[in-house]
Amino acid sequence: MVIKVMVIEDDPMVRSINERFVSKMDCFKVVKSAGDMLDAKEYLTQHEVDLILLDVYLPTGSGLELLKWIREQNLRSEVILITAENKIDGIALGLRLGAIDYLIKPFTFSRLQEALNKYLIRHSKLNSLECLDQEFIDVYLLGAKKQSNEKKEEVNKQPLRSGLNQKTYQQILSYVKKSPQELTAEVIANQLGLARVTVRRYLDHMVNAEELELERLYGKVGRPIHVYKMNR
Repeated sequence: MVIKVMVIEDDPMVRSINERFVSKMDCFKVVKSAGDMLDAKEYLTQHEVDLILLDVYLPTGSGLELLKWIREQNLRSEVILITAENKIDGIALGLRLGAIDYLIKPFTFSRLQEALNKYLIRHSKLNSLECLDQEFIDVYLLGAKKQSNEKKEEVNKQPLRSGLNQKTYQQILSYVKKSPQELTAEVIANQLGLARVTVRRYLDHMVNAEELELERLYGKVGRPIHVYKMNR
């Protein structure tokens, strides 16, 4: 199986780099490179392309406009958007228009590889099945969430570190679960009558197990404050 890829990027050097990145991947072949919307539209009206790497900023218009046009034409091409800007409005619009991934420049080959592999798995499964079932949708269309949950469950099944006991672990976890707000180790220690250093050890384990989220709050001076909340 060969995935036909189109690279749309106005900068010749960046376009060449993206082409080389794609060429390193098995099953992917760049069949067309375009530097503007007109060239891209002309090719897409005459040829089928599986996947498009589309830069958001083009000399003759926005890549988002081109993505909208692709959807209006009912083309079956999937699109990975590429941009140097990380404003939420543009990213949100791209996702609403059906982009399957969003790469922010400068991105690494490993990040592009991840995006291409994710597309390849989904594309392969979609083309090998006559109809979809819930398991396929959960794993391949909602794969990131499901895999994250599976990873979390796997970590949670691991034994506690040496020196930690299950009773104290559950006591701290239960307290954090019931709290409507973020907590510090000091607050938890005071409320439960435990030593702060002991609480920190349990909290660190819970963060590694992906049960809790850790956020560091930086002030103008001094060390950051560590606050914890349940990993929703």
